[in-house]
Amino acid sequence: MDAPARRPPRSGARREWQDARVLEVRRETARASTYRLGLPRWEPHVPGQHYVVRLVAPDGYRAERSYSVASPPSDEGVIELTVERLADGEVSAYLHDGIAPGDELTVRGPFGGWFVWRGDTPAVLVGGGSGVVPLMAMHRHWRATGRRAPLRMAVAARSPEELLYRSEYGDETLLAFSRAVPEGSPRPRGRLTAADLEPLLLPGATHYVCGSTPFAGHAEELLLGLGVPADAIRVERFGGG
Repeated sequence: MDAPARRPPRSGARREWQDARVLEVRRETARASTYRLGLPRWEPHVPGQHYVVRLVAPDGYRAERSYSVASPPSDEGVIELTVERLADGEVSAYLHDGIAPGDELTVRGPFGGWFVWRGDTPAVLVGGGSGVVPLMAMHRHWRATGRRAPLRMAVAARSPEELLYRSEYGDETLLAFSRAVPEGSPRPRGRLTAADLEPLLLPGATHYVCGSTPFAGHAEELLLGLGVPADAIRVERFGGG
């Protein structure tokens, strides 16, 4: 997931720019790739946080974008950023066309203190498209720490081919495809519905919604309609890059 860079706090050693080494580039879908980065000054992030990536052109032009971390904090020394290539995204296009293992990327982070989950309270995760990226950090953290707290997840994509991290979902996750469904799927194609989300609700849970502005608004309305208190819903919307 990517968005225009948010203003970071001014202090703290972890917020200095550093040159990360690209260790691996992994294709997730036709339009999305994951970049595994080794950080010289690494520290554990909280699932849901993001890093800022900065590109500098030879003429001095700079572009910065925020990308959510997909990896769990237990991956010591590294982070993974999953980037969807956007038609008008200058940074995402450069990453997809110009970055390979062995290259360096200038990054800064981690940032974010509201849309985060530490793994010790019930959570319901609702992601659409590349909005699943920060939620996957939470999901992986949940698995890495022995599933200490109850967690449920709903992931929406247009088709199975556009589903990120397709091999990582289990019985805790509902998959909703809006345009094409896999053969034998018990759920017909269509938008996420209240009937999809109702069985996933957990007592005392915080609900994390992430995706495009239309998706996030739709999912939030579904949760509110099911009686989830507004203060138990955290929404992250993303834009271009």
